[in-house]
Amino acid sequence: MKNCLIPTQRYKRLLSCIHSLYRLLNSTFSVRDLVLRLSRLICQTFGIEYCSIILLEPNKRFASLRCVVSRGKRYIIEEKVKIINRIEKKIIRTSSMFLQKNIIAAPLITEDVMGVIIVHQGNRNKPFTRWEQEILMTIAQQAVIGIKNIQLYEEQQKIILGSIKSLITLLDLRLPREYAHSPYFPHLTCAIGREMNLNEKQIESLKYASLLHDAGKVDIPIEILTKSGKLTPKEYKIIRRHPTKGIKILKSLQIFKPVIPIILHHHERYDGTGYPSKLKKGQIPIGARIMAVADAFEAMVYGRPYRERMDINSAIKEIRKKSQTQFDPKVVEAFLKAIKTKKIKKCLQNYLK
Repeated sequence: MKNCLIPTQRYKRLLSCIHSLYRLLNSTFSVRDLVLRLSRLICQTFGIEYCSIILLEPNKRFASLRCVVSRGKRYIIEEKVKIINRIEKKIIRTSSMFLQKNIIAAPLITEDVMGVIIVHQGNRNKPFTRWEQEILMTIAQQAVIGIKNIQLYEEQQKIILGSIKSLITLLDLRLPREYAHSPYFPHLTCAIGREMNLNEKQIESLKYASLLHDAGKVDIPIEILTKSGKLTPKEYKIIRRHPTKGIKILKSLQIFKPVIPIILHHHERYDGTGYPSKLKKGQIPIGARIMAVADAFEAMVYGRPYRERMDINSAIKEIRKKSQTQFDPKVVEAFLKAIKTKKIKKCLQNYLK
């Protein structure tokens, strides 16, 4: 009876590992974070204290990234390092698994070997088994899919950032410097998002939105954009159209889908008197509520030709005053915490220059 239970226990262990691996692969968006989390999962799965994962340069003589977990400590080297370990060399040369009493290793293979996983259990008496070798092989196969997907995603991000920079350059060419946002604006916006415990995907959307929320102004006559006096009702109506014009520019790009609600609604007010949809409170997307606070503060301290520049303390006081009316009080609270962080304090010092 005892022997009959062993396969069942093994399959339960394998299923638990695959389930954890699936969740890891679907919640990680950088190769660095993936190998760090994967190495920890492997140690937990095998009940060991050592795991090494390397990713190779195309010539396979150097590692482009090396992650090691040893006795509960983790470190990662993201630089070109020559492969000298004999086991790593053997796996790279043969593209096959390696099994010794206390060591198992597996190649990460796509069209060719792209990396190696090695686990070591020290001087324990119980050796690794073929079954554990199969588990590591399964992990390696799924890890390759995750790594390749993230690498494709990261390449896509580079292309997107290039497109964003082109759009910003186009807008900046039309506007004098004093009408544009400061280069520190995305830092402030994302810092507020982190204080509100947004996840990395939401922070990424905030970053893109902070760069592109005024993209619709490309289509607004320059004499209206640069007017220092009071706008006429007709001119103000044209200005109010810029969020909807912005999303018309971006909506054809699928990657900007999460960004569009932020751009469209960043001029809504918490009390429902904003534009373009007069949304209020929780109806306003969280990213748009964050953008509203950051945008108002930045305009106050960075200055605009149609508004006198405020000192930082006066601007903070104004943000506090408009909590519950123009701004979400929870976002204001997060903003007040964000501006006390070292990074944002440095940005604020630059605002004053």
